[in-house]
Amino acid sequence: MSASASPKGRKQGKQEWKVKMELTAQQKAEIKQAFDLSDVAGTGRIKAKDIKVALRALGFEPKNDELKKLINSVDRSNSGELDFNMYLEVLLRKMGEKDSREETLKAFKMFCDTERHDRSKGDVITFEDLKVISQEIGEQMTDEELMEMIEFATKSRPKDKRVNENLRDAVTEDEFMRLLKRTNLY
Repeated sequence: MSASASPKGRKQGKQEWKVKMELTAQQKAEIKQAFDLSDVAGTGRIKAKDIKVALRALGFEPKNDELKKLINSVDRSNSGELDFNMYLEVLLRKMGEKDSREETLKAFKMFCDTERHDRSKGDVITFEDLKVISQEIGEQMTDEELMEMIEFATKSRPKDKRVNENLRDAVTEDEFMRLLKRTNLY
């Protein structure tokens, strides 16, 4: 399976990304087999609620509201049933999200690489990490601009954690993920 991402267009001022997943013939056959197991009547359609079982088998635990959104995005006639193509589209969307999360976590780890300088903490993105990265990519940023980036990423941090010396001037993995979600990059 391979994935690629490309901008889909603007929606209310935000960039929406569409992940394109390509499956091998064998992978499609396996997914079709799983679909057919749910299609006990042999109609070529399954009840929309049965998609939850397939998603759980893939390691996802979708919440009910998330599941409704996914189903509504493919079941445009609101029939409550999905054909194989709709089923496949739901699975690919979720699998694309998982790949996207893994890639985002890799990016986070690259930002907090401990070998770049002495003061990196390894599990957070520090001011020093940002400074080194901005220099490496040729971006001339002032210390104030870098601190503004950290403050923006950490502004939703609970007050008791703001005074924690280990987290001051640093972005945690959760904050990094929230920031990317807020800016529609993840």
